[in-house]
Amino acid sequence: MTTLISARWKLRPLFPRALLVLLFTLPWLSGCGINNIPTYDEQAKAAWAQVENQYQRRADLVPNLVATVKGYAAHEQETLIAVTEARAKVGSIQAGKDLLDNPQKLQQFQAAQSELGSALQRLMVVVERYPDLKANQNFLALQSQLEGTENRISVARRDFIQAVNQYNREIRTFPGRIWHWILYSDMPLRETYEATNQNAEQAPKVDFND
Repeated sequence: MTTLISARWKLRPLFPRALLVLLFTLPWLSGCGINNIPTYDEQAKAAWAQVENQYQRRADLVPNLVATVKGYAAHEQETLIAVTEARAKVGSIQAGKDLLDNPQKLQQFQAAQSELGSALQRLMVVVERYPDLKANQNFLALQSQLEGTENRISVARRDFIQAVNQYNREIRTFPGRIWHWILYSDMPLRETYEATNQNAEQAPKVDFND
């Protein structure tokens, strides 16, 4: 019993030393990028949230846009239905941060958004045949909002791609690769945004001032 108590008293001074070592080590670990991987992951998620925000803004414009075009070109049913159905398909896919952890669902989401973009392009081609519609003030306002939204979508996707590339590069290179192996092995490489059709990186042309 005496030997055990003596051993405990000998170990007690080690605790303050261990604490001091930890306090001196933490700034060094931070400087070596121990927090980079979760930081970059959060940045990628925030960038994706902006992509979704702009996609939602575009989806919100579609009903008014379709209604306005329909008032002047009601017989263009095929194009109007294509836009409406494409928007419905986009709305059927649950977005959110969890989408980034499901590559297959992310690809479906991207394909649905691309389909909506293509349908809007076809709708704008139809508009060219209706001068009165092109001069309608409500349509002009919607056109301006859509054009701005498409530009914001392009910027948001670019920022997301850059954020994902930074995160993936950190995992694959030194010293991030070591920290990933030691602390963050449950955090996988992330899928980046991929165009699902030709020229998908280009915003739909919505300039009617020819």
